[in-house]
Amino acid sequence: MDLPGVFVAGVGLTPVGEHWDRSLREIGLEAITAARDDAGGLAPQALYVGNMLAPALSGQTHLGVLMADYAGLRGIEAASFEAAGASGGVALRQAYLAVASGAVDVALVLGVEKPTDQIGPAVDAALAAAADADFEGVQGMTQAAQAALLMRRYMHEYHVPLDGLAGFSLTAHANALANPNAMYRRALRPEDYASAPKVSDPVNLMDAAPVADGAAAILLTRGEHLPDIPARPRVQILASAVSTTALALHDQPDLLGLAAAAESARKAYAQAGVSPEDIDLFELHDLFSIYAALSLEAAGFAPRGEGWRLAADGAIARQGRIPISTFGGSKARGDAAGATGVYQAAEVVLQLQARGGEAQVAGARVGMAQCLGGAGATAVTHILSRPEGS
Repeated sequence: MDLPGVFVAGVGLTPVGEHWDRSLREIGLEAITAARDDAGGLAPQALYVGNMLAPALSGQTHLGVLMADYAGLRGIEAASFEAAGASGGVALRQAYLAVASGAVDVALVLGVEKPTDQIGPAVDAALAAAADADFEGVQGMTQAAQAALLMRRYMHEYHVPLDGLAGFSLTAHANALANPNAMYRRALRPEDYASAPKVSDPVNLMDAAPVADGAAAILLTRGEHLPDIPARPRVQILASAVSTTALALHDQPDLLGLAAAAESARKAYAQAGVSPEDIDLFELHDLFSIYAALSLEAAGFAPRGEGWRLAADGAIARQGRIPISTFGGSKARGDAAGATGVYQAAEVVLQLQARGGEAQVAGARVGMAQCLGGAGATAVTHILSRPEGS
């Protein structure tokens, strides 16, 4: 059947964690193999890799060629993309554009990270490189410090109590219980959040996602090449949008507006012909709790200053108005840095195909994934759907 549009043919996910005994290429191959098996063995003509940390921590560039060769795909088009925490989302967009244009029939997207190739200060420095090195990095600015500045300002402007963001972490951990790939499969209690040590005041340990190893892969194709897998609903990418703003936090005109996230979401809604009311689940980038609140507001699910209330009143729970972090998000699944955007999109696919197991969001037909690079300097939004009758 010739179906217009770009469809997901298969997905592959690896557990997020500290894989000391495995290499970057081995983790990546596991995800690629799983995605190809999921797609009935469909062979890609191009490979797009999203990665943030390999040059600094693994001493490896040229990841596209490395992974194509190691996966037995030597000779195909292959390239890697870096946009900090949004790297995987950018790679997915490039694959989407290649397939939608007709230049490529089947494209493979891989998000892969191996931060445990180094420990301690080396990892902190590599992560901090997502900020402006000349004006933020040189001052010792870290990701946690950026989040702390935003959280402090948010709490001040909107009179948010100290535990106002706790619901994001509690929800993520509750959802991760059903995810075999999650790093932390245990529930979080309010008292755990309240007693957690500070990472960068007011951000505490439970506000921060653990950065760890992991890989996720997705195969994209057009309708005429989509494998016929009985009882599996088709999933189509309705929209793919990227937006950017100033890299340095002090250069962003609206600190709490997440301008790139808002614009990326706006463009995606317009492409897909949907609105926030049509979205059944939202996989957002909760590297820190404050980004979850700001992302909900930027994407139109809550007015300015009200995003935190969605966590407090249960609206973001699996059975709530707008479920988020349905497999644990970065907070409990673990944050695989540049691979995050691919994990998110693959998790949306599983939800739309009713393959979420105990993590399933009932009746999900339209899902959105949005990943952020740096302090929201890059935002990539994808909207996926299960077409009527599928």
